[in-house]
Amino acid sequence: MDDTGPLLIALADPARWRLVRLLAERPRPVGVLAQLAEARQPQTTKHLQTLERAGVVTSQRSGQRRVYALRPEPLRELAALLGRLADTADRAGGSRATYERHGLSLASERLAADGPGWADERSFRFHRSLAGDPDTVWRHLTETALLARWWTPDDLRVSDLVFEARPGGRILLEYRDAEDTGGSEPVAGRGDGVVDDARPGERLAYRLSPRLPDGSAAFTAHVDFDLRAGDTGTDLDVRYLIADSTVESADFVAGIEIGFGQSLDKLATAVGAAHGTTHGTHHDAPHDAPHDAPRTSARTEGRQVQP
Repeated sequence: MDDTGPLLIALADPARWRLVRLLAERPRPVGVLAQLAEARQPQTTKHLQTLERAGVVTSQRSGQRRVYALRPEPLRELAALLGRLADTADRAGGSRATYERHGLSLASERLAADGPGWADERSFRFHRSLAGDPDTVWRHLTETALLARWWTPDDLRVSDLVFEARPGGRILLEYRDAEDTGGSEPVAGRGDGVVDDARPGERLAYRLSPRLPDGSAAFTAHVDFDLRAGDTGTDLDVRYLIADSTVESADFVAGIEIGFGQSLDKLATAVGAAHGTTHGTHHDAPHDAPHDAPRTSARTEGRQVQP
């Protein structure tokens, strides 16, 4: 079923839905349908004509009467389509699961954010085995044209980027919803920072502060990438450490684990494409904070965040 609009509109009216239910039992003439539906016959006729244009009923004249019957095929097609939509939303690890996980994380982090510095020293560790050599990976970590391909989680895109890959170099990141190609929606997020260490093919370290709507820093992320040549490519280990956390940073912190993990998955895909293979394996350690610290997930107020 390519266009469900007319059918959905036809079925949305309670009076027409009542007629559909009556016709599901057996074909009936207009007068009988009006009587059973406790409606006037002219109104009933108009409703039946709408249902017929939508393809859900058919009619034929029998003597002085017009008899209507239900066509079950469109309903079966609609039911199958709705089932596929439900299956897509409910698939394991899909967007609904991520949304629900993030909701739980938001509640935990907002409860934990009881004062300035509440999340300081919280750390996250990520590992990816990438198909490319360390030089290829380094280029994807530092060259803006390549960096822009992966440096946001799913459903977001880089809209402005500065990355000066040298100690003291400036970092500026702005991102929008991926589907907002015309820039009609507000910017989804901004961050700025500075590079601390840049050893090509070996180590990249920087500080980056996501910005709150008022322009102040939510927290400072100290991010450290270590690259090592492996048997089939590059082993990449990342440590992500939080400092200078504000109470308002709770929603950002709730998005780090999955949000940054999704970005690294995109990095693996980009490096694999450059190397002519699929992306490698990964492992994420939630953090090395105390065991009772809340776990995190991927979205902030309905948007994935890029620290």
